Amino acid sequence: MAIVAPKARKHLSADALFHLVRSGFATIPDPRRDNGDIALADALMSAFAMFSLKAPSLLAFDKERAEGNLHTIYGIERVPCDTHMREILDPISPTWLRPVFTSVFRQLQRGKALEAMVFLEGHYLLALDGTGYFSSTTIHCASCLHKVHRNGSVTYSHQMLGAAIIHPDVREVIPLMPEAIVQHDGTDKNDCERNAAKRFVAKLRKDHPHLKFIVTEDSLSSNAPHIETLQAHDLRYLLGVKEGDHAFLFNQVQAAERAGHVTYYERHDRAAGVSHRFRFVNDMPLNASNVDVRVNFIEYWEMGQDKVQHFSWVTDLRVSKRNVFHLMRGGRARWKIENETFNTLKNQGYNFEHNYGHGTHNLSVVFATVMMLAFLVDQTQQLCCVVFQAVWAKLGSKRLLWERMRALFYAYALTSMCQLFEALLYGFKKSSPLVAIDSS
Repeated sequence: MAIVAPKARKHLSADALFHLVRSGFATIPDPRRDNGDIALADALMSAFAMFSLKAPSLLAFDKERAEGNLHTIYGIERVPCDTHMREILDPISPTWLRPVFTSVFRQLQRGKALEAMVFLEGHYLLALDGTGYFSSTTIHCASCLHKVHRNGSVTYSHQMLGAAIIHPDVREVIPLMPEAIVQHDGTDKNDCERNAAKRFVAKLRKDHPHLKFIVTEDSLSSNAPHIETLQAHDLRYLLGVKEGDHAFLFNQVQAAERAGHVTYYERHDRAAGVSHRFRFVNDMPLNASNVDVRVNFIEYWEMGQDKVQHFSWVTDLRVSKRNVFHLMRGGRARWKIENETFNTLKNQGYNFEHNYGHGTHNLSVVFATVMMLAFLVDQTQQLCCVVFQAVWAKLGSKRLLWERMRALFYAYALTSMCQLFEALLYGFKKSSPLVAIDSS
């Protein structure tokens, strides 16, 4: 009896999204005066294919380019060599890639794939965090951050502010266009995560003016200027706080407790042997310098048999016994921006911290941004494609999945990524060798 492949969502399949990405790249203006012998869209799509296939390096991708499949699956007419790809992409402004992220996100909305990601009252939980992905004492470019040490040596680095829609009950994350933390033209002062966050939220609201977001970040973001920036862009927040950094706030909570204004709430999970204890109070001043910035405070203890974990947050969402447990789970889900995003990119085949090419202008940032775009498409497959999910379950690990995917891609002529996934799931029938028979 023939095995029937599971049905996939057509508009959210890898092949449909590859076509969408290719179409987006085709609209980016080519800064070269003569437009070159290889189209900019081909160079960008080649970089995307390199990260999609999890090639360990640009040189490895160049050596095993498999141009037939790169054409049929990724729509690439001509693949540049490693040196030429770097030359073409170095002058590209990373901001030109933003519409491609937006178009993939719109496709997720169209396919109703984001419905499972709604966290609270129509809001999406959006985690923000900064990360570094390059550091060197010798290699640098015009956009590198630089740190001068006491001995006069300089360390050059690249960082970005990452953003992803997360949900406590959903393994997948939906990354958005990251904001590069770079040295800007005409300035001697390094860029920083706080400035990157200002730029990010302004662009977020321009791209998605009507979506409801609850921004969750670590305790470094619990300051009045950042909260005011979030409020100015109609973004709700759920931010970590620490007693050592927010002594005034914790003292005000203690005063409110003495006045009988603090609410305690406790619930027990007997199956897990865990107790959840909460202390919360609404309408507290954030700090002595900004008493007009009012926040709602949550403190939480998870008490098991062997250990106690402690967390605290501030939010502009009014806290009650009805929603405090849910808000806690949202605050604790912030780790997904680190584990499910950055750690996945660094440790599960994407080689986020590998220097694919640095360039002199924008190459390092362009590569990091295209890698995040490939990760977005992969996360869409993980969330929406039943064939991908079945292959992953069969092979047991992402690393093995990527290895088997590359092996088939470089060994066989394929018509689509769907065919590749189905071959991984059901097996690929190898053609029998042609043997000449002497009939004399």
